Amino acid sequence: MQLPLCVVDAFTRERFRGNPAAVCLPGDTVSASWMQSVASELNLSETAFATRSGAGRWQLRWFTPRTEVDLCGHATLATAHALWESGCEPLSQTLRFETRSGVLECHREDGPTESARIVMDFPAQPAQATAPPPGLQEALGAGAVWVGRSREDLLVEVATAEAVRSLKPDFQALAPFPVRGIIVTARSDRPEADFVSRFFAPAVGIDEDPVTGSAHCTLACHWADRLGRTTLTGYQASARGGTVGVELRGLRVRLLGHAITAWRGQWSGPVG
Repeated sequence: MQLPLCVVDAFTRERFRGNPAAVCLPGDTVSASWMQSVASELNLSETAFATRSGAGRWQLRWFTPRTEVDLCGHATLATAHALWESGCEPLSQTLRFETRSGVLECHREDGPTESARIVMDFPAQPAQATAPPPGLQEALGAGAVWVGRSREDLLVEVATAEAVRSLKPDFQALAPFPVRGIIVTARSDRPEADFVSRFFAPAVGIDEDPVTGSAHCTLACHWADRLGRTTLTGYQASARGGTVGVELRGLRVRLLGHAITAWRGQWSGPVG
Protein backbone atom coordinates (compact mmCIF):
# COMPACT_ATOMS: atom_id res chain seq x y z
CA MET A 1 0.00 0.00 0.00
CA GLN A 2 1.27 3.47 -0.87
CA LEU A 3 0.81 5.92 1.98
CA PRO A 4 1.99 9.55 1.82
CA LEU A 5 4.47 10.74 4.45
CA CYS A 6 6.14 14.09 4.94
CA VAL A 7 8.76 15.59 7.22
CA VAL A 8 8.14 19.09 8.54
CA ASP A 9 10.72 21.27 10.28
CA ALA A 10 8.85 22.81 13.22
CA PHE A 11 9.49 26.04 15.15
CA THR A 12 11.48 27.54 12.31
CA ARG A 13 11.10 29.34 8.97
CA GLU A 14 14.19 27.57 7.53
CA ARG A 15 14.73 24.01 6.38
CA PHE A 16 17.36 22.07 8.37
CA ARG A 17 16.57 24.16 11.45
CA GLY A 18 14.02 23.67 14.19
CA ASN A 19 12.78 20.17 14.98
CA PRO A 20 11.90 17.72 12.21
CA ALA A 21 8.79 15.57 12.69
CA ALA A 22 7.33 12.99 10.36
CA VAL A 23 3.59 13.20 9.68
CA CYS A 24 1.55 10.23 8.53
CA LEU A 25 -2.16 10.26 7.64
CA PRO A 26 -3.07 6.56 7.47
CA GLY A 27 -6.75 7.18 6.75
CA ASP A 28 -7.94 4.15 8.71
CA THR A 29 -7.30 2.89 12.21
CA VAL A 30 -3.89 1.21 12.38
CA SER A 31 -2.25 -0.72 15.18
CA ALA A 32 0.05 0.82 17.74
CA SER A 33 2.70 -1.76 16.87
CA TRP A 34 2.67 -0.65 13.20
CA MET A 35 2.93 3.02 14.19
CA GLN A 36 5.82 2.21 16.51
CA SER A 37 7.58 0.30 13.73
CA VAL A 38 7.20 3.24 11.33
CA ALA A 39 8.52 5.67 13.96
CA SER A 40 11.49 3.40 14.63
CA GLU A 41 12.19 3.12 10.88
CA LEU A 42 12.09 6.90 10.37
CA ASN A 43 14.15 7.43 13.54
CA LEU A 44 13.15 11.05 14.10
CA SER A 45 12.48 12.31 17.60
CA GLU A 46 8.72 12.11 16.88
CA THR A 47 6.42 10.69 14.23
CA ALA A 48 2.79 11.86 14.30
CA PHE A 49 -0.18 9.80 13.10
CA ALA A 50 -3.45 11.65 12.47
CA THR A 51 -6.79 10.05 11.61
CA ARG A 52 -9.85 12.16 10.76
CA SER A 53 -12.73 11.93 13.23
CA GLY A 54 -14.93 14.78 11.91
CA ALA A 55 -14.85 18.20 10.30
CA GLY A 56 -11.69 19.86 11.61
CA ARG A 57 -11.25 17.06 14.15
CA TRP A 58 -8.45 14.48 14.14
CA GLN A 59 -7.23 11.74 16.42
CA LEU A 60 -3.51 12.32 16.96
CA ARG A 61 -0.81 10.07 18.40
CA TRP A 62 2.94 10.60 18.71
CA PHE A 63 5.75 8.04 18.78
CA THR A 64 9.47 8.36 19.41
CA PRO A 65 11.71 5.65 17.93
CA ARG A 66 11.20 3.77 21.20
CA THR A 67 7.78 4.57 22.70
CA GLU A 68 4.46 6.41 22.45
CA VAL A 69 4.31 9.72 24.34
CA ASP A 70 1.44 11.64 25.91
CA LEU A 71 2.25 15.09 24.57
CA CYS A 72 4.39 16.50 21.76
CA GLY A 73 4.39 20.12 20.65
CA HIS A 74 6.58 20.15 17.55
CA ALA A 75 4.87 17.13 15.96
CA THR A 76 1.46 18.73 16.61
CA LEU A 77 2.69 21.90 14.90
CA ALA A 78 4.02 19.79 12.03
CA THR A 79 0.72 17.92 11.68
CA ALA A 80 -1.34 21.11 11.57
CA HIS A 81 1.01 22.57 8.95
CA ALA A 82 0.80 19.39 6.86
CA LEU A 83 -3.02 19.27 6.97
CA TRP A 84 -3.37 22.88 5.85
CA GLU A 85 -0.62 22.72 3.22
CA SER A 86 -1.92 19.49 1.67
CA GLY A 87 -5.46 20.81 1.39
CA CYS A 88 -6.88 18.27 3.83
CA GLU A 89 -8.25 21.24 5.76
CA PRO A 90 -9.00 24.82 4.64
CA LEU A 91 -6.50 27.41 5.88
CA SER A 92 -9.19 29.13 7.94
CA GLN A 93 -10.15 25.91 9.77
CA THR A 94 -9.29 25.64 13.47
CA LEU A 95 -8.01 22.11 14.03
CA ARG A 96 -8.95 20.07 17.09
CA PHE A 97 -6.70 17.12 17.90
CA GLU A 98 -8.00 14.41 20.22
CA THR A 99 -4.97 13.12 22.15
CA ARG A 100 -3.91 11.33 25.32
CA SER A 101 -3.50 14.82 26.83
CA GLY A 102 -7.02 15.97 25.92
CA VAL A 103 -8.15 18.13 23.01
CA LEU A 104 -5.45 20.40 21.54
CA GLU A 105 -6.45 23.24 19.22
CA CYS A 106 -4.40 24.84 16.44
CA HIS A 107 -5.13 27.82 14.22
CA ARG A 108 -3.21 30.11 11.89
CA GLU A 109 -2.50 33.49 13.48
CA ASP A 110 -1.72 35.63 10.46
CA GLY A 111 -4.43 34.56 8.04
CA PRO A 112 -4.23 32.48 4.87
CA THR A 113 -0.65 33.17 3.86
CA GLU A 114 2.29 30.83 3.43
CA SER A 115 4.20 32.52 6.24
CA ALA A 116 1.43 32.34 8.86
CA ARG A 117 2.43 31.56 12.40
CA ILE A 118 0.67 28.59 13.99
CA VAL A 119 -0.89 28.93 17.43
CA MET A 120 -1.39 25.83 19.58
CA ASP A 121 -3.45 25.61 22.78
CA PHE A 122 -1.86 23.19 25.26
CA PRO A 123 -2.29 22.37 28.97
CA ALA A 124 0.07 24.19 31.33
CA GLN A 125 2.47 21.87 33.16
CA PRO A 126 3.99 23.82 36.06
CA ALA A 127 6.95 22.36 37.90
CA GLN A 128 6.95 22.02 41.66
CA ALA A 129 10.22 22.62 43.51
CA THR A 130 12.06 19.47 44.55
CA ALA A 131 15.47 18.51 45.86
CA PRO A 132 17.91 17.69 43.07
CA PRO A 133 17.87 13.91 42.59
CA PRO A 134 21.21 12.29 43.44
CA GLY A 135 23.56 12.30 40.49
CA LEU A 136 21.52 14.74 38.37
CA GLN A 137 23.93 17.68 38.48
CA GLU A 138 26.90 15.39 37.90
CA ALA A 139 25.19 13.82 34.87
CA LEU A 140 24.42 17.26 33.43
CA GLY A 141 27.84 18.64 34.25
CA ALA A 142 26.35 21.83 35.71
CA GLY A 143 25.19 23.09 39.07
CA ALA A 144 21.50 23.81 39.58
CA VAL A 145 20.07 27.11 40.77
CA TRP A 146 16.61 25.53 41.06
CA VAL A 147 15.11 22.09 40.37
CA GLY A 148 11.45 21.23 39.87
CA ARG A 149 9.30 18.36 38.68
CA SER A 150 6.39 18.69 36.27
CA ARG A 151 3.99 15.91 35.33
CA GLU A 152 6.48 14.43 32.88
CA ASP A 153 9.86 16.13 33.24
CA LEU A 154 12.52 17.50 35.53
CA LEU A 155 13.21 21.23 35.16
CA VAL A 156 16.68 22.46 36.04
CA GLU A 157 17.49 26.17 36.09
CA VAL A 158 21.20 26.98 35.84
CA ALA A 159 23.03 30.24 36.40
CA THR A 160 23.65 31.48 32.86
CA ALA A 161 22.55 31.04 29.27
CA GLU A 162 26.12 30.21 28.34
CA ALA A 163 26.01 27.32 30.81
CA VAL A 164 22.94 25.99 28.95
CA ARG A 165 24.60 26.33 25.54
CA SER A 166 27.83 24.63 26.64
CA LEU A 167 26.29 21.59 28.37
CA LYS A 168 27.74 18.20 27.45
CA PRO A 169 25.63 15.76 29.46
CA ASP A 170 26.37 12.13 30.21
CA PHE A 171 23.35 10.63 28.47
CA GLN A 172 23.95 7.18 29.89
CA ALA A 173 23.83 8.63 33.39
CA LEU A 174 20.67 10.65 32.60
CA ALA A 175 18.72 7.72 31.15
CA PRO A 176 17.78 6.01 34.46
CA PHE A 177 15.97 9.06 35.91
CA PRO A 178 12.25 8.15 36.05
CA VAL A 179 11.00 11.03 33.88
CA ARG A 180 10.32 11.60 30.21
CA GLY A 181 13.13 14.15 30.00
CA ILE A 182 15.25 16.83 31.64
CA ILE A 183 14.71 20.49 30.71
CA VAL A 184 17.68 22.78 31.41
CA THR A 185 17.06 26.52 31.27
CA ALA A 186 18.40 29.97 32.12
CA ARG A 187 17.47 33.59 31.54
CA SER A 188 18.55 34.68 28.07
CA ASP A 189 21.58 36.88 27.56
CA ARG A 190 20.44 37.95 24.08
CA PRO A 191 17.63 40.36 23.14
CA GLU A 192 15.74 38.04 20.79
CA ALA A 193 14.59 35.73 23.61
CA ASP A 194 13.58 35.92 27.26
CA PHE A 195 14.93 32.50 28.22
CA VAL A 196 16.93 29.67 26.69
CA SER A 197 16.62 25.93 27.17
CA ARG A 198 17.73 22.49 26.08
CA PHE A 199 15.91 19.17 26.44
CA PHE A 200 17.43 15.75 27.04
CA ALA A 201 15.35 12.56 26.94
CA PRO A 202 17.58 9.47 26.65
CA ALA A 203 15.00 7.45 28.63
CA VAL A 204 12.65 7.56 25.61
CA GLY A 205 15.36 7.20 22.98
CA ILE A 206 16.17 10.88 22.33
CA ASP A 207 19.52 12.07 23.69
CA GLU A 208 18.71 15.69 22.81
CA ASP A 209 15.51 16.96 21.22
CA PRO A 210 16.17 19.96 18.93
CA VAL A 211 13.08 22.02 19.86
CA THR A 212 10.50 20.74 22.35
CA GLY A 213 7.09 22.41 22.29
CA SER A 214 5.68 20.45 25.23
CA ALA A 215 8.62 21.45 27.45
CA HIS A 216 7.55 25.06 26.95
CA CYS A 217 4.29 24.25 28.76
CA THR A 218 6.54 24.02 31.83
CA LEU A 219 8.99 26.75 30.84
CA ALA A 220 6.14 29.23 30.31
CA CYS A 221 4.99 28.76 33.90
CA HIS A 222 8.51 28.95 35.30
CA TRP A 223 9.61 32.11 33.51
CA ALA A 224 6.28 33.93 33.74
CA ASP A 225 6.63 33.68 37.51
CA ARG A 226 10.25 34.89 37.51
CA LEU A 227 9.99 37.61 34.86
CA GLY A 228 6.53 38.88 35.79
CA ARG A 229 5.13 38.58 32.24
CA THR A 230 2.84 35.99 30.68
CA THR A 231 3.90 36.57 27.05
CA LEU A 232 7.47 35.45 26.42
CA THR A 233 9.84 34.11 23.79
CA GLY A 234 12.00 31.05 24.32
CA TYR A 235 14.97 29.88 22.30
CA GLN A 236 15.96 26.22 22.43
CA ALA A 237 19.72 26.24 22.03
CA SER A 238 20.29 22.87 20.36
CA ALA A 239 22.53 22.47 17.32
CA ARG A 240 19.54 23.09 15.02
CA GLY A 241 17.91 25.68 17.27
CA GLY A 242 14.37 27.00 17.28
CA THR A 243 12.14 29.75 18.64
CA VAL A 244 8.91 29.16 20.58
CA GLY A 245 6.54 31.94 21.55
CA VAL A 246 4.58 31.27 24.76
CA GLU A 247 1.52 32.89 26.30
CA LEU A 248 0.44 31.65 29.73
CA ARG A 249 -3.34 31.81 30.14
CA GLY A 250 -4.29 30.32 33.48
CA LEU A 251 -4.28 26.53 33.14
CA ARG A 252 -3.44 26.70 29.41
CA VAL A 253 -0.40 27.75 27.39
CA ARG A 254 -0.47 29.07 23.86
CA LEU A 255 2.60 27.93 21.89
CA LEU A 256 3.42 29.92 18.76
CA GLY A 257 5.76 28.98 15.94
CA HIS A 258 6.39 28.53 12.23
CA ALA A 259 6.88 25.38 10.20
CA ILE A 260 8.15 24.42 6.75
CA THR A 261 7.93 21.15 4.82
CA ALA A 262 11.35 19.57 4.27
CA TRP A 263 10.43 16.58 2.11
CA ARG A 264 7.62 14.30 1.00
CA GLY A 265 7.65 10.58 0.34
CA GLN A 266 5.51 7.50 0.67
CA TRP A 267 5.30 4.27 2.60
CA SER A 268 5.11 1.36 0.17
CA GLY A 269 4.69 -1.61 2.49
CA PRO A 270 1.72 -3.20 4.25
CA VAL A 271 -0.30 -1.18 6.73
CA GLY A 272 -1.51 -3.00 9.82
